[in-house]
Amino acid sequence: MTELGAPSSDRTLPVDRSLAAAGIVGVSGFVVAWALAGARRDGYSPVHDAISRLAEVGAPDRGWMTAGFVAFGIGVPLYAQALRRRLRGPAWIAATVTGLSIIGVAVSPLGRADRAHYIFATAGYLSLIATPLLAAHTFRRAGATSWARWSVLCGVASALALAASTFDRGHGFSQRLGLSITDAWIVVSAWSMCRSEVVKSP
Repeated sequence: MTELGAPSSDRTLPVDRSLAAAGIVGVSGFVVAWALAGARRDGYSPVHDAISRLAEVGAPDRGWMTAGFVAFGIGVPLYAQALRRRLRGPAWIAATVTGLSIIGVAVSPLGRADRAHYIFATAGYLSLIATPLLAAHTFRRAGATSWARWSVLCGVASALALAASTFDRGHGFSQRLGLSITDAWIVVSAWSMCRSEVVKSP
């Protein structure tokens, strides 16, 4: 696979690496939080229960899951700034919206602000799906066909899984699958930027 492109330079500055790495840290913090909090909660099923249930009012490990949301909500917008520097197009805007939406999820827990929670969660889903899909167009123009195809595949697969989570009895699994696919895209693209391997965007 060719590597993530830069619009004006084939060098990655230290600040770009730090911003890109923030995406890896943010995604990792989120995944670790829901994995550990889910394993510790009696009666909780990662197959049938949504991630947000781990941060609902009264949940025993609510603080840890909220911290995971915040880690994602800070790390991904920072990563988006690296994406903005390295890849022309609106993908970075979608990534920023994703992070800010997850902050909204964190401050609107189930059991206190359900309606706001679902609005923020929906915005987070849609913008997360849009991030690789928007990037695919830029990759295609740059001739980075492997990145373009992988980005489309990630975006479509994530959309299908997250759509299924709205009516599937195993919605916890569908949700995790959909989020993990696009989270993986963020991590791989961030790692590529950290390695300074590029294909120049048009």
